[in-house]
Order: sequence, then C-alpha cells, then structure tokens
Amino acid sequence: MYTRNVSLIVRRNFKFCLCIRYKSDSSSKQPDNYYDPDSIHENPLNRCKRFLKRDINELFKKANDPFEQYEDNKIFPKTVDVLIVGGGVIGSSIAYWLQNKCRDGLTIAVIEKDLSVNKSVISTEEYAKASSVLSCGGIRQQFSLKENILLSQFSAEFLRDIKDYLTIPEHEPPEINFNPSGYLFLATKNGVDTMLKNHQLQQELKANVELLSKDMLKTKFPWLNVDDIELGSLGTLNSGWFDPWSLLNALRNKAKSLGTYYVEGEVKDFGFKTDTSIVVEEDPNKEYEGINSVKVKLKDGETQQIVFGLCIVAAGAESGKIAQMAKVGKGKGFLSTPLPIEPRKRFVYYYHAPKGPSMSPMVIDPSGVYFRPDSFDNHYICGKSPCDAEEPETINLDVDHDFFEKQIWASLAHRVPAFEEAKVKSSWAGYYDYNWYDQNGVIGSHPSYFNLFFATGFSGHGIQQAPAVGRAMMEMITESGFNSIDLSRLGFGRLIAEQPLYEQNIV
Repeated sequence: MYTRNVSLIVRRNFKFCLCIRYKSDSSSKQPDNYYDPDSIHENPLNRCKRFLKRDINELFKKANDPFEQYEDNKIFPKTVDVLIVGGGVIGSSIAYWLQNKCRDGLTIAVIEKDLSVNKSVISTEEYAKASSVLSCGGIRQQFSLKENILLSQFSAEFLRDIKDYLTIPEHEPPEINFNPSGYLFLATKNGVDTMLKNHQLQQELKANVELLSKDMLKTKFPWLNVDDIELGSLGTLNSGWFDPWSLLNALRNKAKSLGTYYVEGEVKDFGFKTDTSIVVEEDPNKEYEGINSVKVKLKDGETQQIVFGLCIVAAGAESGKIAQMAKVGKGKGFLSTPLPIEPRKRFVYYYHAPKGPSMSPMVIDPSGVYFRPDSFDNHYICGKSPCDAEEPETINLDVDHDFFEKQIWASLAHRVPAFEEAKVKSSWAGYYDYNWYDQNGVIGSHPSYFNLFFATGFSGHGIQQAPAVGRAMMEMITESGFNSIDLSRLGFGRLIAEQPLYEQNIV
C-alpha cells in the first residue's frame, strides 16, 4: 500500500490535504449508469487486423514520403497516453513540447472540432471560430504580475528563434512575420501610480520597457495627441505583433511531424470509473470516481471513444463547458468549484486613414481603445473590450458595426487627429477565453483527479504566452513541477481558496 498526493500545487499553496491511497488487492466496480473506459469491446482478431493495417500504412508512407511519415490520415487512436482537448495555439504548443521531449515514448492525441485539422496546410476555412487565429497577435511585457511578464519574455525569445524550434526537415522554415514595432500604454493622471508600480516590477525582471514623459511622447510620436496624457510605457525589444495564423500552423505541423495525432471531432462526454482500490483519505468511506476516457463525435456523426492516461483541457473559450462534463463545478467538495471560463466576443475593425502615421507601435489608450498598423499603406486595426453591461451575445460571430461608431471612433480621433478620416473597410469577431474570476490563466491539475489538467482562461493574452505555457505544461507532466517559470499561483487551487490573482493590464 502506498500514498500518492493529489494536486501538489493546491497542497503547497493552500495546505489542503486531499490524498488518495491505492490498494493493490482491491477490486473495482462501476455503477450501472456508467461505462468502463478500460473495456474496449473489440474482437482480438479485428484488433490485430487494425494494428497490422496501421503498421503497413505507416511503412508504405515512410517508403514513399519519409519526411511526412507522421502526417495526415492516421487511424483513429483508441488509447493514448495524453489527450489534449483543443487544437488551438495553446493545445498545439503543449503537444509540441511534450512530443518533442518524449518522441515515441508518448502517444498524444489532440481533439479539435474546427475544420480539417489533419491537412498539412491550413486553409482559410479552417479554425474559422478559433480565438488563436482571430486575435490581433500582440506581444508585450507590460504586465502587473511576475508570471505574465516571464511567460511573455520567453515566448518572445521563442518567436525570434522559431525557425530553430519548429522547422521540419526538408520543409521551408516557418515565418510568422514578427513586427517588433513596440507596444505603448498611455496613462492619464489617474493611472500614473499604477503604471509606475508596474514598471518597477518590469524593471526588476529585466523587461525591455521604458517610461516616456509627456514631452518625450510628443517628440517620439508627433502625430499623437497627449494633452491629457501624463506618462507612457513603451515596450521596445521583443514587443509588437506577429501573425497568429502562422504560429498556430507552425506549432501544429511540427507536433504532427513528431507523431502527434490530430482528430477532427468534438468531445461530448467523459467516461467515469468508480474504483474502490483508490481511497480519498479525507473520507475513507468515500469511493473514488475518476475519469479515463472521452466520447468524441466525429465529423461524419459517428461517436468514438478514446481512453487516456491523462487529459489536458486547452479548449479556449469552450473550456468551462468541457470541464462541466467532468463534473467540475457540478459535484461536491473540490468539484463544486467551477472552471470560470466563458466565451466573450470581441470585435476587430480594419480601417484606412490616408493621413495616419506610417509607423506606429501598438497603442493602448486610457479609454481601452487599441490600434496598430496592419500594413505600410495607412491601414490599421483597432478594437475595444466593452464594459460588462454591454457584453455582446456569443451565439454567433456577427460584428456590431455600430460599436465602432459609438465606442471607438471618438477615442481614435481624439488620440490621433489624423484618424478623424478613418473609414472602416472590414471587420471580424473572435472569442476571448475569458476568466471571469480574475482574468488570468488557469494552469495545472485539478485536485479531485490525478489525471486532469487545465491550460486555459488567458483572457486575451494566450496567443502571446502559448510557447511558454506549452513548455510549462510539459515540465509539470514530465518533470513533476514547474522548473523554468513557477506558475503555482496560477493553479486551480486559488479558485478553491477564493484567492484571486488579478492582472491590471488586460486589453
């Protein structure tokens, strides 16, 4: 008999003492209304045929196309070591880091419900609703929390060296069009103290950020109206924007080249298993109920089952709904605390201003409006997060064109007089995986399951932190803890302990 602690992060930070004890001589039982994911009712002869077919297919592909031997058309995996729910930039980053370290030592599958995840080149119809490819692709280091600064610092280094990380042999190296034009936050008199406090932390962590007075702003950006501005925070080296579509494509293709399965489908339910060989020490009479499979609805309507060793929920805005399928937020004890992630719709407007500045950093106005150039011919993109009372419905990705006129245009024209002539040419909408609890990511394990992990809820800055988050999840799973950046404070335990960790600089 031995004891294994559940949720190291929760116990370290909040002194919870939930443990599970394994009994080698105990039998398991399952309620009638549940199914046992370990029991795959497959004829042994059929299983042999399936394995043989798989091996022949892979040998044939290797002989004819050796550098894409793990690419498309893999047989549907019945069992995997690691299952990742969500094939966006966070899920694909986790898959890459895990597969790159473990290679053939781990079988990894990624479930993604958006279109055609198994194609070698993403088309314009794929990931049509994914937050990853609909974002503005900004990257900065101006955060108020140590964890967020360090995550973005490593991600910026990763993006600069992306060809070293993600190039596939005999393929063209990835190009993400990183534009290091900077990231500028502006503060009125009311925001100066907060900006100074944040800057102190940023300097301690050696972030490439400098403060600009009103006169310095006038000199550096003469097209900017700073009459009501007292201070600016300019991110220089490693700050700017990149193409999120290209980053997702590069991460996904590299993970696939290393052996990761990508399955086009939607998770509809988790499989539960009650096991009397595992005892919850806080209540020895309570039977342990775990999860070890999912039911996946494929694009042809067929439902398949995948048994996993551990599951990582990285489904972005859908993560809260996925967690509920595992009884997170619907059970007792630690399971009574929900994963506070929901979709929030955000609009992005593409506009032309013929007299606007040809070069500009990404600018964050005190009003909440942001803008940046999108080309060198006076075209820009902009947006703004609405207040809680004005949050749009999330039943579709329709754009509210009146929102630009009512909430954005006046602030744009005030800050940059040349934008008075701005004309919107197109627009789109995307979902934030919004953490309504404290607007920060939830990274790590759940205390009630020893094989359920989360990497979600980044509330708009997930695209820029994805490389670092993927590395952190790899470390936690393969090295039993965060080694490069300590992200313990971002674990699920803070939700249970009701200790929010607020980030001041949410855009």
